[in-house]
Amino acid sequence: MSGIELDDFGSLVERPDAGVRRESQERWRELVRPAGGLGKVAELADWLAAVQGRATVRPIARPRLLVFAADHGVAALDVSTRPAGTATELAKAAIEGASPAAILARQYGATVRVIDMALDCDPDELPKDVTAHRVRRGSGRLDIEDALTPEETEQAFRTGVALADEEADSGTDLALLGDLSVGGTTVAGVLIAALCGTDASVVTGRGSGVDDLGWMRKCAAIRDGLRRARPVLGDQLALLGAVGGADFAAMSGFLLQAAVRKMPVVLDGVVSAACALVAQRVAFRAPDWWVAGSVTGEAGQAKALDRISLEALVDREVATGGGAGALLALPLLQAAAALSAELPPLPATPAPAEEAEEAEEAAVEPDEEPEPLP
Repeated sequence: MSGIELDDFGSLVERPDAGVRRESQERWRELVRPAGGLGKVAELADWLAAVQGRATVRPIARPRLLVFAADHGVAALDVSTRPAGTATELAKAAIEGASPAAILARQYGATVRVIDMALDCDPDELPKDVTAHRVRRGSGRLDIEDALTPEETEQAFRTGVALADEEADSGTDLALLGDLSVGGTTVAGVLIAALCGTDASVVTGRGSGVDDLGWMRKCAAIRDGLRRARPVLGDQLALLGAVGGADFAAMSGFLLQAAVRKMPVVLDGVVSAACALVAQRVAFRAPDWWVAGSVTGEAGQAKALDRISLEALVDREVATGGGAGALLALPLLQAAAALSAELPPLPATPAPAEEAEEAEEAAVEPDEEPEPLP
């Protein structure tokens, strides 16, 4: 289909350093008593140690939220509470700092980068740095036509790879992956159902909050998309072109190249989970470089995360998109890194034999014989 050799990612992606993870696990015995006292926070620190390649974790200094934005042709089937082609409004809110994710990013010290991959608007409506990577305006209706041409799919995928390189080269030490779209959860449902070999109803969620009739329309759209997805399941780029979109192709490329560059990534909701599932099919070791942010309540997200053996760090059913769920996990990761970096060693505890000796030496000998009892 293209000049991209997906098989190369399988050999380029290495696992995080297991030896360093063990060193990190052993360090907690010297820092906290009992050794398991920090629970899953310590496990997060062990993961950070492995991906950073050092037992004492560096504090997270440059977290970055990347939000991939696009409109999807399938939205014309009324599968969302938002009108088709209106994701631009969501993107503008994120750019202006008025979205939930933008507010959380300010709170937790993360910078935000919005990337227009296929918004259905005039490029002049948005800043040039946002539209610089746009592949097309909207995407094809996946139930009856390909979402992208092969050339557009390759362009979007390469954009994701290039963005991962940019972030790694600029010093981003934790990438958070978000998305903004109308119709995106329907696209995600098609990909997850296809890759997990399940029925449309199993992965169809409420997305933006559709009612029962909307859910039925969405389920039918996913079912129709599955018919077009199954013949190309063996070729992940062809799959992204047939039933994905420019944002999905870019996020999949980003996840793979981030793993190659050893840059940890926090996933957001069902869309990034679907892209992670695609990327895992390409490079089975790649999920070791990712963690999942928050549970969204979407059945498709749960299915995808289970398939790639990831468990969300926060369970608050945050489904607003844009990276809000990923950002809610950021304080946990920052706490884990800070504890690993800053906790001093515990005072040495004497061995039992030494304790007995010290007690014997400290005993006071009586100066006089005690008087006999009458």
